[in-house]
Parts: sequence; C-alpha cells; structure tokens
Amino acid sequence: MATDNNAPIRFPNLPPKGPDGDLLLAAERAKATFDVKELSKIMYTEEYLHKMDKVLDVLENDPAFDKSDRYHYSRPEKMAASLWKDKRLIELTKEHNWDQQDVDIANFLYDMSTPFTLHYQMFIPTLKNQTTDEQKKLFLEPALKHHIIGCYAQTELGHGSNVQGLETTATYINETNEFEIHSPSLTASKWWIGGLGRAANHAIVMARLILNGKDFGPHPFCVQIRSLEDHTPLPGVTVGDLGPKFGFNSVDNGFIMFDKYRVPHVSFLAKYSQVKVGSGEYVKPPNAKLSYGTMVWVRANIVLSVRMAIARAATVAVRYSAVRKQFVDAANPRKWDNAVIETPVLDYTMQQYRLLPAIASAYACYFTGRDMMRLYELNQSEMAKGNFGLLADLHASSSGLKSLTTTMAASTIEDMRRACGGHGYSMFSGLGMFYQDYLPNVTWEGDNYILTQQTARYLLKTYRNVVAGKAVASEYNFTINYLTQYLENPNAKCPATTGTDLLNPELILAAFGFRAAYGIAKTAELIDNKGQSWNSMLVEINRISRAHCQYMLVRTFIVSLQNDERLAKPENRNLLQVLRSLASLFALYTIEQELGEFVTSGYLNSDQAAMLKQQVIALLEEIRPNSVALVDAFALPDYYLNSALGRYDGKVYQEYTRQAENEPLNKKLVVDGYDQFIKPLVHDGLKNGAGAQAAKL
Repeated sequence: MATDNNAPIRFPNLPPKGPDGDLLLAAERAKATFDVKELSKIMYTEEYLHKMDKVLDVLENDPAFDKSDRYHYSRPEKMAASLWKDKRLIELTKEHNWDQQDVDIANFLYDMSTPFTLHYQMFIPTLKNQTTDEQKKLFLEPALKHHIIGCYAQTELGHGSNVQGLETTATYINETNEFEIHSPSLTASKWWIGGLGRAANHAIVMARLILNGKDFGPHPFCVQIRSLEDHTPLPGVTVGDLGPKFGFNSVDNGFIMFDKYRVPHVSFLAKYSQVKVGSGEYVKPPNAKLSYGTMVWVRANIVLSVRMAIARAATVAVRYSAVRKQFVDAANPRKWDNAVIETPVLDYTMQQYRLLPAIASAYACYFTGRDMMRLYELNQSEMAKGNFGLLADLHASSSGLKSLTTTMAASTIEDMRRACGGHGYSMFSGLGMFYQDYLPNVTWEGDNYILTQQTARYLLKTYRNVVAGKAVASEYNFTINYLTQYLENPNAKCPATTGTDLLNPELILAAFGFRAAYGIAKTAELIDNKGQSWNSMLVEINRISRAHCQYMLVRTFIVSLQNDERLAKPENRNLLQVLRSLASLFALYTIEQELGEFVTSGYLNSDQAAMLKQQVIALLEEIRPNSVALVDAFALPDYYLNSALGRYDGKVYQEYTRQAENEPLNKKLVVDGYDQFIKPLVHDGLKNGAGAQAAKL
C-alpha cells in the first residue's frame, strides 16, 4: 500500500504512563486547608468572576479570538489576527452591551497586545485628562467611537527616559495661528510608538513648545498623521513600522518624522497650560504637579498587573511540577495504588524553593497594587481640594515600585520557565512568548534604573527633613516613621534568638526599615558631607530605592492581612493562616536574597542569618500542601494561560502532543524541499553504494 506523503503526522492513540495528571492534581487539591473559591472572591469579587465566566464563554466561541495557531503565526499573520480581534471586540461590545470592565476582561483574556492597545491605554486617557471641553468634542468623542485611532508619540530614536531632551519641535506661527511640528535631525524621529506603524491615524505628539523664539520644553499635541479617506500618510509626514522585535510582534511599533508639518492651534492640549491666540503668550498651568496624576495612575496599574504576570508563570510551573514525575526517592518512595511511582518534582525541596516564593511574590504584589490604586484615588480627591501633600510620596513610591516589581516579574517568568525543565523551552509551555512580550515593561513608562533615581531623591530629601526636624508625620508616610526610628537608635540589633522569632511581623518590619534607613543615611552622608557626586553614587542610589520598595511590599502585605475584615471572619481562619505564612515566606526569602545588606547594616548577625535560612525551608514545608490551591485561587482560565503544561485538568502530555501535531511542518509526512535538497544527497549515496548497507538496515 502506497504511503500518502501529503498525510499529516499523528501520534498513536495511547495514554500517558499513569497516574495521569488529572489524578495527581486532584490529589493536590484535596490537600488544601482553605476555601479556594473564597480567596478568589476576596481578590476579584464574586461579580467580577461571574463577568469573567460570561466573557470567556463568548471569546472561546468566536473565531476572531481563537488562540490555537498563535504560536505558529508569522508577524504579518499576528498583525492581521490582532486587527481582526480589535474590530470584532468593538462589535461584541455592542452586541452584548458590555461595559468597560467587560471589555477590560476580554482584552486580559485574549492576552496579546494589538495595534489598538495604545489607543485605549495612552491616547484616550491623555485626551480625557489633558483636554479642554472643545478638544474633547473634537478629539475625544471621535476616539471613543473609533472614528479616529490614536497612539502616544513621546520616545525618540535618540531620547527615551530623558523627556527634557526630546528634539521634536512645535513652533507657534503667530500670523496663521498654527503650530509647525518639525523633526530637526534623524534622532528626533519618534520611535517605538505602539500603534503608530500601521494602524493609527492620529497621535499625541510630545514636542518642544517654541513661542516667539523661546523654548518652553515638551508639551502634548493631538496631530492627524494619516488620511481618514485612504489611510495614506499626510504630506510632511514620514511614518512606518520599525520592524521585528524580541517580542511584542503583534503590535506595530513605529517611527514618524515631521517636515515643517502645520497643525491648527486647537491641536495644543490646553487643560493645564495655554498658548494665547495671535500673540503666542504662554499661560502656565495652575500647578505643575497636576500632570503627574496620569503618570502615577499608569505606574500603579503596572504594579497591579505584576501580580498577574507572576501568578500566570507560577500557575503553569506549579501545576506542571505536580504532574511531572522524575526519579524515585529511595528514602521516601511515593506510592499510588500500592505501587511505587516516580516522585512529582513538586515534592523536591529545591523545586519548592524556586516555586513557592514566586507564589508569595504574586500575593505580595496583589496587596501592594491594590493599595497603590487606593492611594491614587485618595490623592486625586485631595489634589482636587488643592492638597498636594500626598503626591510626592505617591509619585516616588509608584516610580520605585514600578521598577522593582516589573524586574521581579521578568525574572520570575524566566525562573518559572526554567523550572519546567526541557519542556519549558517549548512555546507550547505558554511561557516563552509570554516572557518575550512582558519584557518591555522594564523599560516603558520609565526605565527601571532611571526610575530608582526619582525614588532615591525623595528618600534623601525626606531624610534631610527628618534630621532637620522639618518632616511632617502622616498616616500615609511610613518613610518618616522608619527613618525616625533609625535615627533614634542607629545601633539597634535584631532581638531574635530562635527561627520562629523571625516570624514576628513587627520584627520583620523593623529589619526592613532599619536596612532601608541605614542605606539612606550612609548615602546622604557620602553625598552631603564627603563630596561624592550623584553619578558616583548611582549604584547605592539604586540599592536604597530597592530597599525602600521591598519594605513597602512587605509592609503592605502584612498590614493588609491585619486590616482586611473579610479575612477576620471565623470561617476564613485557615485562609488567613495560609496568607500569613506566605507573607512570612516572602519577607524572609527576600531577606535571604539581600542578606549582605541586612548583615552589613549591623541589624542581623551571622547566627540569625543561619536561623533565617532554616526558617525559609520550614515555611516551604508548611506551605507545600497548599501550593496548587494557591495558584488555583488566581482563577486563570486555560484559555488565558494557553499552556499545554499548565492546564487545570492536568492533561499535560495529551495537550502537548496535540499541539505538536498542529505544527505546520507536521502537516505532511515528507517535508517540503525534500526533492530539491535531501533526495539528491541520499540517492547519490544509494547509487554509489555508500548508503546501501544503511538502506538495508
């Protein structure tokens, strides 16, 4: 019988060696000491979970949201799929009468940034926050209806973090009441702008405002860049896509240059500052700090999203580690139906040491992100009353936390991928492309190393005020509290004599506060009294920002557990205990990773360091039975994870091989190119007898 070379490759219909993953995960879930659904409700609310189920049902049954071929797409195919999804989401919103939360859930579940992403995340928020009533009608209302599609053009080829160094100019022409947007050099090209390459027809352009020959620095302009009739670039505009990237290839990051391009006066976004018609006179904003609100909101949202990034990676790695079996532990053999089986890798302490702190980090970022959003709302209401007292601390905290937490997330995603062993290298793990697409977070909205300088400036200023007796205590400003405590007793020592002493929340917070204050004090001494330059101290400046923000994460985690009324209910006693153990693990594991600074500060000694390491291992053993339940509580559907290894039902090997069958190279038994490239070589050997013996074998 002739072989059909065009037939696809299929695996034999065989089950994996038992026990199968569904049984192993069921056994893990039976170990849980708390109500998983209750924890999910506390994190999301029951209403949100119900909405997610409804939206998920729609997406899983709509072809525009199909993910089955995502890992095989070329870049043009990713772009086409993304645009289809963007248009279809607008239609579904109308069909199902979805509100903004429903739309946000849909975008979250689809989990792939698209050409319209920056339209929603930067273009529309900027128009909402920085426009007059006239501009809202002219720009915002059409944007909300998708009659215009926008992006946010700030970064340039030659300048990113240094916004004050942007080169693009916007010169006011008094005679015509227009602004002339111009790119004076190659490095003035706007670069990396999401949505700009192919999709957007408008852009918020950050350009240096030039009035009567005077430079007033970067200001925002809403600029049409493409025709609304045929989408061609307008005269004076050079715009395109900047090409393939390490990840994020479903987004058309682009470039744009302007050649003395004229825009009307109304293009200047004028909620905070104005340019008077005709004269070009500049009217300052009532308070320069007003524009910080959007920046803080974006960074607070990034912090909140970190918990989901870490949770996603941990969910895949923990579930897979419960299913994946390797070796037999001779000292403690695992049995199933009275037969010895290989040990699930989740039972190995080293694997727990890699995975469980990641779970703890996800919960720490959840509580901190939630608190950051609460403080943002509080700050907005206070600023509306003319009170800017909270803004400096919130701005510094959001900057440092954005830096710390996105660095944590990028590192954790890669750690979780590696924890999946060889199969983590497959795109079907759901972690490879996720890692690639997450990485821009460490750079956008402020480069992570640059941002720490903003936090450090605030910390050093606060320290100087505390020393001078000028600091004003506040229930929201715990920085002053730990600096004051340090100055009252700079030689304090940790009182712990046993490992369990280190579980005391007050002791933990004292350790983190002392370490942060010690670093701030030493840095201030070197800069203020020893003549060290800011540049020479940048490494230490990064360290004190990191120390302060780690204190924030630990403090918020601990305080949130103490103050949450839902967790105080008697029926949630076990849940609270598990979360407290997680908080302890997060704190002690963080100390262990930064042990040099805690010891150098003099607060911890070598004996306490040894006790701490032992206590971390004890916490791993305590938390281990709840590990699968803790990632289940994040309620991340299989559709969102898009991972063969992280499936809720544990059918890892069945799904993995099914996805391998779908590889385009496996659509035929014989690969394209065989006749042209392989056959001549092999058949030449057969003709010459060199391959005859091999052919017989």
